[in-house]
Amino acid sequence: MNVLIIEDEPRAAARLVRLIKKIAPEFSIVGMTDSIQASIEQLKQQENIQLIFSDIELGDGTSFEIFRKVESDIPIIFTTAYNQYAIEAFKVNGVDYLLKPIDEQDLAQAIQKFKRNFGSAPVMDMTMIAQAIENLQSKKSKTRFLVKVGEKLKSIPSMEIAAFYSMAKGTFLLTKNGRNYSIDRPLDALVEELDDAHFFKISRKHIVALDALDEILVHSNSRLLLKIKGLESQEVVVAREKVKQFKAWLG
Repeated sequence: MNVLIIEDEPRAAARLVRLIKKIAPEFSIVGMTDSIQASIEQLKQQENIQLIFSDIELGDGTSFEIFRKVESDIPIIFTTAYNQYAIEAFKVNGVDYLLKPIDEQDLAQAIQKFKRNFGSAPVMDMTMIAQAIENLQSKKSKTRFLVKVGEKLKSIPSMEIAAFYSMAKGTFLLTKNGRNYSIDRPLDALVEELDDAHFFKISRKHIVALDALDEILVHSNSRLLLKIKGLESQEVVVAREKVKQFKAWLG
């Protein structure tokens, strides 16, 4: 089974190769590309590719451009850092996916699904899929969040929020003036409701607001340490697998 990997993050590509060799040693990786143009050339030159693993966000655009320019019915397993709403769109359009950072069990399940359907998978409409993602990116976001203060309820405008964070005793909202409020929502649910142009989930413990970042420092293990007023007692660190996406978000 001949496989092409489209991935512009060397570490992510190396991990994917390692996992594929472990889970499906019969697969032969016949090509690895890291850009739209290189992928187009590879697909035009090599006709024996039977499965593609493709990241969505590449350095020169999205991988959808590849499949718009090259007619192909090769099954694709996307690797993506998109949120759960986007993942649901992939399901609706019959596309398999792996959420980054790639989990070994998820990869094994995706490969098993491919093997079961090999030879009968429908041709995927890249225009439809790309449009679904664009629609999701423009989804309406909440502008206020309700918190409880004693026996009273308080509505906090999103523009006043510096961060959300989780601790053993629950999830909390931090305002830009340093006030902390308990909020009855997990971070995974909150991130779906926030404007992703202004908020970013940097780890399992923190969602941060762009205009609340006082400092960004290089930290150990290729991570980033963030300084935010009101969170001085916490180590607010961008997870290593999210650093590239975080830098792109910063612009």
